[in-house]
Amino acid sequence: MTRFTIASFNVKNLIGADKEYYKFQSYTPEEYAWKRDWLADQMVTLDADIVGFQEIFEEESLREMIALADQYGDEHNEFSLPDSSKRYRKRAIFDKLAYGSYRNAEIAFAPNINDGEPGHRRPGLAILSRFGFVGEPEIIQDLGQPLDIPFADGDQDGGFFRISRISRPILKARIPVGDHVVTVFNCHLKSKLGEFLRTEDGGPAPESDLTRYDPVGRALGSARAAMRRMAEAWVLRGAIVQELQAGNPVMVLGDFNDAENAVSSEIISGEHPFKNYQWMLRHDAQHRGDRYSREDAAQITQDIESVRLHAAEKLFTKKSLRDMVFTAAFGGVYESIDQIYMSNHFLPEAQGSIGEMEYFSVLNDHLTDGSHPEAPYNKLASDHGQIMAHFKLSGGE
Repeated sequence: MTRFTIASFNVKNLIGADKEYYKFQSYTPEEYAWKRDWLADQMVTLDADIVGFQEIFEEESLREMIALADQYGDEHNEFSLPDSSKRYRKRAIFDKLAYGSYRNAEIAFAPNINDGEPGHRRPGLAILSRFGFVGEPEIIQDLGQPLDIPFADGDQDGGFFRISRISRPILKARIPVGDHVVTVFNCHLKSKLGEFLRTEDGGPAPESDLTRYDPVGRALGSARAAMRRMAEAWVLRGAIVQELQAGNPVMVLGDFNDAENAVSSEIISGEHPFKNYQWMLRHDAQHRGDRYSREDAAQITQDIESVRLHAAEKLFTKKSLRDMVFTAAFGGVYESIDQIYMSNHFLPEAQGSIGEMEYFSVLNDHLTDGSHPEAPYNKLASDHGQIMAHFKLSGGE
């Protein structure tokens, strides 16, 4: 039996001091030191075997933060764990208290191909693994040929939505865990911030001028962002299904910028089958009673279930009777936009199961909706909660 933990951590704009990432935004040396210290403390608390990071501008800062976490973890172990002279040193509680080092862990970093000059930077993401990787991790961002998503308006051509690259990379890594190899996807989908078009001379978009508030234009910007996010979710879904059809266990984690029941999240996880398809007219029905047979219904359900993903948060709240988890707060709205999804391989009742999730935790005490005096400092740390799922796998030690 093998136990391991996997976490998702949006660090909020990790970059060194005095480096302008967005226009007029940078950290002083003191702010950077404060931020790095806070992130390292969170890493010690998480102590996860696999971590997917979002909003990483440079790998060097990430490595510095992880090294600091190891330093703090060593200090924690020295203080908390009994030495070899203590007869009680082997009690199980000390296994739980011990911090595991990342000194032998491997990091896969995916820079953003949209990254630009200071003031116009774009973040990438990374995966940290104590188990290393099988083969080279893969970055999905430039789609090669543009992807056209056609629309129809009745019998008329409804045009199409084109996407040639996604806003931030998707990082795909195969990770050996016990006797198994798990395919892990780390993603950060397009945010809900409106996407507005600049003027012909390259000036700011009119909708960005809040002194001349344009509610309809800003709504269109939100629609553009939503379409891009859903298109990115569809690209990710294609990569997921490819792995599932190859028989590989899959986990997907990251900042989805949408709640679990949003369309983009459902695109990633796959359809939820109906309880019974026998009442439905066949797609090629010739008469009123031409419906799917019992055998058809069973096959449809099996085909849908075989490529579904399941949210760790939802499984945990169902199992524990908890009713609220949140990873983000803005304008008085608390919601979960960071997710860990898993394939059927991690459902104990599923055929071909290799293990199950034992527990799910979230670190969100630092989050505020901006209404408290300490809010700016909390947002300097991270404006996301960190989530972690605990798994038990069959086989191995």
